[in-house]
Amino acid sequence: MKSFVVALLAPALAVANPIGIISDGDVPSPNDISIISATASGNGCPQGTVTTNISPDRTVLTFGFDAFQTYIGPGTVMADRSKNCQLHLNLKYPGGFQFAVVESTYHGYAQLEEGITGTFYSTYYFSQDAAATTTTQTSIQGGGIWETGDVYTKQDQVPTASVIWSPCGATGILNVNNRIALTSSNSSASGQISDDDATVAFTQQIHVSWQPCK
Repeated sequence: MKSFVVALLAPALAVANPIGIISDGDVPSPNDISIISATASGNGCPQGTVTTNISPDRTVLTFGFDAFQTYIGPGTVMADRSKNCQLHLNLKYPGGFQFAVVESTYHGYAQLEEGITGTFYSTYYFSQDAAATTTTQTSIQGGGIWETGDVYTKQDQVPTASVIWSPCGATGILNVNNRIALTSSNSSASGQISDDDATVAFTQQIHVSWQPCK
């Protein structure tokens, strides 16, 4: 398998600093945010198919998926074409500050013949304010290097206007709803977006920025 990482897959979102973020000298230490626990749900991550790894300072959580796989083409069924996995992060942080999801990174493997399009959606929101969401979208067009398969990286950088802030307080549940969907303009073409080995298909790392509560 090739190890080339395709930089073109970064979403076409402007890199911007969220409004109201204060200087590093005024914010709490990154160690002040703590990931208490994490779970996953959805047909792309059935029970027993997800691994989690929390950094020693409990500020970064990496998920590993071994069943987040989509397929399209002859011999497949409609249910194979779209899968979702929603991550639920139970977080603890200083009550006087809020944090926003700024960047997430995903890795995976795709093999798409010409005529197949794979789209990866990620929606971020806190359970305490489910109406305030932001969604990123990245698509891969089949053919070319994807004809025989390659690894890819999806990087989300949430734009200023769509920054999702946690509720003021000491705890919050961050949800990240990831969905992969395959479509085709050629009924004889085949494709898949899945893991690149038996253990991990996609990983995600959550980074935060801070602002004072108002």
